Formats: sequence, C-alpha cells, structure tokens
Amino acid sequence: MIEGVKQQKWWGWGEEDKAYRYEDKPKFPAFVKKMVGVDVTKTVQPIPDFDTLNVPASQLSDDLRAALVAILGERYVQTDDMTRVVHAFGKGVRDLMRVRRGDLGRVPDVVLYPADQAQVEALVDAVVAADGVLIPFGGGSNIVAALEAEPGETRQVVSVNLGRLNKVLEIDEVSGLAHIQAGVFGPDMEDQLKARGWTMGHHPDSFVWSTLGGWIATRSSGMQSDKYGDIADICRGLTMVMPGQVLELRPLPSSSSGPSVREMVLGSEGRLGVITSAWVNVHRIPEVRELQAYFFPTYEAGLKACEAIVSSDAAVMMARVSDAVETRYIMANGKKSGKVSSYVNKAIQKLMVQKGWDLEQIAMSFVGFEGSTSHVRYERGLVGRIVKEHGGMGVGKGPGTLYDQKKYDTPYLRDFMLDRGLVCDVSETTTPWAYAAEIHTKTVAAFHAKMDELGVQGVLFCHLSHSYHSGACQYFTFAINDSSENAERTYDEAKRVVQQSFMDFHGTVSHHHGVGEEHSPWMEQDISPAGVFIQRKLFEGVDPGNNLNPGKIVHDGRPGISSNSPDA
Repeated sequence: MIEGVKQQKWWGWGEEDKAYRYEDKPKFPAFVKKMVGVDVTKTVQPIPDFDTLNVPASQLSDDLRAALVAILGERYVQTDDMTRVVHAFGKGVRDLMRVRRGDLGRVPDVVLYPADQAQVEALVDAVVAADGVLIPFGGGSNIVAALEAEPGETRQVVSVNLGRLNKVLEIDEVSGLAHIQAGVFGPDMEDQLKARGWTMGHHPDSFVWSTLGGWIATRSSGMQSDKYGDIADICRGLTMVMPGQVLELRPLPSSSSGPSVREMVLGSEGRLGVITSAWVNVHRIPEVRELQAYFFPTYEAGLKACEAIVSSDAAVMMARVSDAVETRYIMANGKKSGKVSSYVNKAIQKLMVQKGWDLEQIAMSFVGFEGSTSHVRYERGLVGRIVKEHGGMGVGKGPGTLYDQKKYDTPYLRDFMLDRGLVCDVSETTTPWAYAAEIHTKTVAAFHAKMDELGVQGVLFCHLSHSYHSGACQYFTFAINDSSENAERTYDEAKRVVQQSFMDFHGTVSHHHGVGEEHSPWMEQDISPAGVFIQRKLFEGVDPGNNLNPGKIVHDGRPGISSNSPDA
C-alpha cells in the first residue's frame, strides 16, 4: 500500500476490521427470515484466502514500465497481485460475487499513483503512445462495472489511482468556491474545508470511500442534494488531462459558450480523460442542522407530502420517505435499547390504530433542516403543516439523529448478506412526479413476478431519496435468496426486470450511480438511438485509439462487453 492512500479490502466494502453485525439488532434476524427465508445467524459462504486466487500475471512490458518509472518513481508503479486485484473491480454485487469465486477477468497490469498534474499528463501520454488502456480509479466504490477492463482485452491495462492528489488547494471566500484535487476522499475533503469554516455539503452513501473525481465522473448525488444540488450543480470548473492536451474549465456561475463542455465531462466515467482537480461550490457551515422523523399511513401519502414540501417555501436540506417494507427494515435494524426500536412504541402504535392506519403499510420519512435557528424553526413549521395535511405525524429528532450517525454503514450490509447466501443490490431512477407512485408499484410487482417465475424468494423495497421541481429519485434495494451456482444468473434476471421497469414507466436508467457496463444496454431506450450516436461520436473523437476506459456508457460493438441485455 502507498502511504497516505486508503485502500478497501479486496473482497468487499471498506475496512478489513469493520463489518455489519446483527447481534445487537434483535429484530433483524426475524425480519430477514420472514422476507427471504434466510437465517442470518449462520454463515454459508466464508471469505476465501487471497492466496487461493489464481491472479493472472502482469503483462506490463519492460519499455512501458521503464517509461512509467521515469515519470513516477519505482515506488509508485505497483504490480503486486493484491494491489492489482483491488483495482480490477468496483463494489457492485457482481464484482463481489466474481472476486470471491476467483473469476478475476482482465486484471490491470499495473497500478500508478501520480503525485501531481504534470505526472498525470506524462503518464497519460506514455500509456496512449504504448497503445495501452487507461482506467482512472478514485475510491473503488463504483457499482456499475465502470472500473474493469473489457473481457479479452489484449493491450496493457493501466489503473491510475488519484489518491495522492488529495488536497483542498484554494478557497475563494468571496465567491464561495474551492479548488480541490480530484483524488481526495469525502471525509478528508470535508475535514480540510471545515477547518476553515466551510462545507461542500455532498454526502453520497459512499462518502467514506469515494472521491471528488469519482463523483464528477459518475454524476453523483448526495443525501443533502435538495439544498446543495447534485455534483453537476456543485462542480463549476475543472481540469482534465486528455491525450496530448489538458482541458481547463474556469469556475463560472453560468455560461452560453455553445454546447456545455463541462456537461460533457460530468458523467464521462474516464472516457474523455483523467480529472485531476475541480472548482466546486462551498458554503459556510450552518448554525443549526437537524433531521426530523415523520410517519405516513402509506408510501403514496409520503410521496405526495414530499412533492408538496418541494413546491413550498420550505427549502429543506433533505426530504426522504421509505415504503412500507423499507420502513420495517429500518425498524428491524434498531438496537434493543436504541431509539430505532422505539420509533413505533406502544403509544404511537395506539395513535396510529386510532387514526385507522394499517401498521403493515406505514411509511417513515426523514426531513432535514439547516440554517439559522429562526430559519429552521420557520421551515419546520411549514413542513409540519404539510405533513399533517397529508395525514402524517411527527415523532421528533431522535430517529433522525441515529440515522445521521449510521448513514454510511449501509454498504457493509452487502458483504454480510453474501456471506449468508443472499444476493443484494440497488437500482435508482428518476421520474416526473406524475409517475412516481406508478413506477414504484409496477417495479415492485415486476420484481416479485420474476421471483415467482424463477422459484426463488426475494424482497424489494424503496425510498424517495432526492427531490426536484418536476420529480424525484426513488432508490430500490433488493435481496434474493440464492446461494446456488445459478446465483449470478438469478441476479441478472432481477436486475434486468427492475431496469426495464424503469424504462417502461417513465424513468431513467440511473440517477446517480452512473452507467458503466451494467446499465449500458438500456441507453438507447433512455436517451434514444440518436443520443447514443452523439455520445459514441464524442468518445471516438476525443479518443480515436479507444485507450480511455473503453466499453463504458456506450460500447463500440465488440463482443463480451455486457451480457445484461434487456433481451437476453
């Protein structure tokens, strides 16, 4: 490992010594048993030893190695098996299933750790001159297969880890802008900003293990985007290294300079170059920050309330509502003596029953407020009235405080479930408000129909996670009870039916996870064949040698890119 550069474990999410645990959550085993028929107290698929993996030998040539060492130094040109395997995948469920069984695919031949802009420029030119494949690597948290070389790639594959480019370089306090290197992890960036009284306000689920450059490359969105905006709103300028040239976009509030080059880079997933730094909006740390919890009689009522909140004068930091199954999942994660277990205490249950609520259909909501004490008080009053108008009720700050403390722990659950033979994944989409309830109902129904057809037990739940003037993102999580040799095929069927439902009911292929290879089969349905044509021509024009992360977003027609076709 390189000093100062964090690295996730090779077989799963995050740190080696950190994991999801059920022992202090007495309701969780019963919830999982009921939903998918699995006893989570028993491990059925232990983690293999790394030494048992058959890691393909590096194909790095002596000539390219010498050129890279001359640019970076021997220490920062890594070819050991562990480093190469860690950089071969993201953290999608298919990635984790494959790496656990030793199906490693096309592992990078070398991992590079540049220290500055000049080194990135030199290594990009060296790799392209050698007709190699270059894949930028941030925190490794990608879940749509955007970090893996194409199957059968015969050229040298180079992974570029930006982890040494991790500084807040400058803060323009007059304009509320910060110039930040692309390889900085979320917590490290916020620590540097907070030391000077600022925050960027961008907090995706992957915050601990993702980077600024990764957020830009995938068009990320954070939990607080209702106030701070998506990364596309936050990023105002950037620097990107391209073969033989460097793109410099100044930090401007807006521009009418033809088709937006900034927008072309946002979401480009390494296909146009290596992002090395960005200018982003930053804000003074608010005086007050709080999350209030509410309950609604149904998910549909919660959706309507969120729509009303967005169109009101209450400019909240976050408005989130979970459907009935996810609400039960949240409560099942409560500790015996914790506040989650008292979300629906006997007094509240009695009140819900008196209101005529079906306790199996209730939906939990979190709404976040930031600003001065008087501003938060004003917004809280507005939201309280809207909640009441939609049949909901407030239960205070306690649940929201606990959610805030545990919000980055959820990704560890995927590893825990895989250990127990459960395949878990997520898919998210946006629709106009007019179709929000329909796409939820139809996607849940399509998923369960597919599970019945396959003869396996599965569960799917959802929450509204990000809101806009015209619509919202809904974030679906599913788990499938299949530990057989057909588990990956079962996962493919589930993923296909969920993504196709998005296309069929006015959704987009993705809201903030990006495209990669996982979602590329639906791109023509999403943005039309003409839209794919434009994207393909853009990539071909910038990268005629197909050296920059080929096969992502839209592929060039070569076989083996993705088997997850809607028609498969």
